[in-house]
Amino acid sequence: MTRSEIRDSAFKLVFEQLLRDDNIEELYEIAEEIEEITVNDEVKAIVNGTLSHADELDSIIESYSRSRKLARISKLNHAILRIAVYECLYDDKTPDNAAISEAIKLAGTYTYREDVNFINGVLGAFSRDRAKEQENA
Repeated sequence: MTRSEIRDSAFKLVFEQLLRDDNIEELYEIAEEIEEITVNDEVKAIVNGTLSHADELDSIIESYSRSRKLARISKLNHAILRIAVYECLYDDKTPDNAAISEAIKLAGTYTYREDVNFINGVLGAFSRDRAKEQENA
C-alpha cells in the first residue's frame, strides 16, 4: 500500500467513527468483513493515534478555524483535519507539508471546493505557526 492509500483508509475509519461513535475495534472488524477499507498495522497506527489525541487535535483545529466552530465543521472535514494535524504533531516520518498536501488531496476527492479552501486555510495557519515555533526553539 502507498502512504496515500494508507491515509485514505485511515480517513474513512476516522470519519466513520465520528459518524457512529462506535468502538474502533468494531469498525475495524466491519471494514475487514466488507473488504472495502484496508485495515493493516499502518492504518491502525494513524487511526489509533488520531483517536487517542482527539481532544488535543480538536482544540487545535478549533483554534485555527476562524470561520466555523468545531460543531459546525462537517464530519468529512473534521476527519481530514484530525489526521493532518495528528501527522504533523506525532508522525516523525511525515513532513508537515506532505501531511497538508495529502489532506488537500483527500479533501479534493471527498469534499466540496469550498471545503478544500477551508482545510487549506486551517492547515496553512497551523503550519506557519509551527514553523515559527520551530525557528524560535
